[in-house]
Amino acid sequence: MLALNFGLVYLFWGSTYLGIDIAVEHIPPALMCATRFTIAGVIMLGYCLIRGQNLRYSARELLQLAVVGNLLLMGGNLTLAFSERYIPSGLAALLIAIVPLWFLVLDSLMLGHHKVSGRGLAGLALGLIGTLVLLWPKLSASGDIGKKELWYSVALIGGSLSWAFGSVLSKKWQSGRPMFAATAWQVLFAGIGTFVLALINRDFAHVTWTARGVGAIAYLIVGGSLIGYTAYIYILGHAPTAKVATYAYVNPVVAVFLGWLVLGEKVDGYILAGSAIVIASVILVSSANVTRKPQALTQQAAAD
Repeated sequence: MLALNFGLVYLFWGSTYLGIDIAVEHIPPALMCATRFTIAGVIMLGYCLIRGQNLRYSARELLQLAVVGNLLLMGGNLTLAFSERYIPSGLAALLIAIVPLWFLVLDSLMLGHHKVSGRGLAGLALGLIGTLVLLWPKLSASGDIGKKELWYSVALIGGSLSWAFGSVLSKKWQSGRPMFAATAWQVLFAGIGTFVLALINRDFAHVTWTARGVGAIAYLIVGGSLIGYTAYIYILGHAPTAKVATYAYVNPVVAVFLGWLVLGEKVDGYILAGSAIVIASVILVSSANVTRKPQALTQQAAAD
């Protein structure tokens, strides 16, 4: 079951970069995400009702679900949607591939049960170098377009930090194994958050609903939210954080290939070199030995 869910995340999330790129051609990013998350959340909650699952949570639990959902989907996916208006989907996927590096740091700082190994630190340093290579054409650009691409690339890195933060908080606050109903609430809360932003941005006055855009949103709802996000929450509760992050070096390969095949995106030397370095760094981090801190071992022994 775990292997199946990993496969679903690899496949569907790798292709969502293309879907987002197509969806934001004529639909403002916030409105696109609001539509996607709200519909997906309602469908998921409806499924829970049909199955007779308990949808009731305490006020504190609902607040935690809202925080996690918005950090993951509003902080992560909405930033991606905005960025893909200016940068290629393949490059966006490669920049997001540094998520495991954020996992490495945040897991150690927030959960406090593990310490960063030498191999993990080496992967962290290598990832920073790879990101610099990917951003170099934007850093050296002098025109307004190049600068705008640079700032959205940097924002995308911040979005990946938000995603990692939400993921680690999910593990920190989680009691027992993740429930589908909790995932549904997360998605719905993210839809509400992005809908508020869409209203503030007056997105309804700037939207053009095309068959191509609506089709892309439909795919994102089914593949990205209903299947991909549910599978992600499942593996987040059944596998170590660093192992969960292995999707980050599979998805960019899928995204770069689809961006080149469908949208004709350019794959230059910087993309090839930067992607090789970033993916190598992620492999280093994900394969590093997990070492428990002495304090964590003592607490576990006392509990036993």
